[in-house]
Amino acid sequence: MNFKLTELNYIKPMRTMFLISYAVFCLKKKILFFRGLNLGIDFASGTRVEVQTESQVSQDELAAAFNEAGVDEDISSVQYAQGGTLANVTFVGQLTQDEVASVKTVFTETFGNDPNISTVSAEVGRDIARNAIYAVALASLGIILYITFRFQFSYGVATVVAMLHDAFFMLVAFSIFGIEVNLYFVAAILTIIGYSVNDTIVTFDRVRENIQAYEKERKIKTMDEYRSLVNKAIQETIVRSINTVITVIFTVVALYIFGAESIQSFALALLIGLVMGMYSSIFIASYLWLLIKGMSLNKKKSAAPEA
Repeated sequence: MNFKLTELNYIKPMRTMFLISYAVFCLKKKILFFRGLNLGIDFASGTRVEVQTESQVSQDELAAAFNEAGVDEDISSVQYAQGGTLANVTFVGQLTQDEVASVKTVFTETFGNDPNISTVSAEVGRDIARNAIYAVALASLGIILYITFRFQFSYGVATVVAMLHDAFFMLVAFSIFGIEVNLYFVAAILTIIGYSVNDTIVTFDRVRENIQAYEKERKIKTMDEYRSLVNKAIQETIVRSINTVITVIFTVVALYIFGAESIQSFALALLIGLVMGMYSSIFIASYLWLLIKGMSLNKKKSAAPEA
């Protein structure tokens, strides 16, 4: 398998894969616009009640306790952990101070433990969403600046576009399947940004090394030479990329299967992002870099004086 991977021509299907990705991007942008996102209370107003019980508690028992406390809310969203003895209930409504006190009293008497109640207002939810966007934007800017300093501006642009491609794909996947978007999801996006950028930089670092070695013999004058060097770099790093992703996927799948329900969305986002990160490093970042190099090469040829 490794031998075949290191001899494949990755440049030949690159343009087709990029165009397919662009077409899918346009389609999914419309899907995201019409379906929207299933925002958790971290980004929308709502209440989260976490209660620890001595034995497994059912949703009906929780509903009865809320009714007794005078809270009439839809508690269809309940997540369990620790064998069903830890219940996490979320709903859209915001509890008043009196309702919070009543819930604490009833739940303590019914289940033997004081519940942990957190309420997020609409304003706080907007602030959290805004800060999440700022975090991604700041990370993108920092990556461009670092890679421009370490490599070239063209590498930085291609890397950030590929990174944003992965983040957008995760957003659309969560929109299609209606999975709740919460702070775990933001953590997953920031984690995937790290993996995606790392994978892309490894490939670009090998591209730069190949170019430097090649230019010791002769100056690069054609796009075919750039394509050949990029293809060689991908061949030299593809096995390492696949092995890294597969290793992490084992951990993420175990986290999804055996972890608590509250972090399953985090594990799923990581799984999607890891696969897309490897794909984008080859078919998005590398192709964009070749496009930028092609424009630069054409500009140099146009500016060159005629003999």
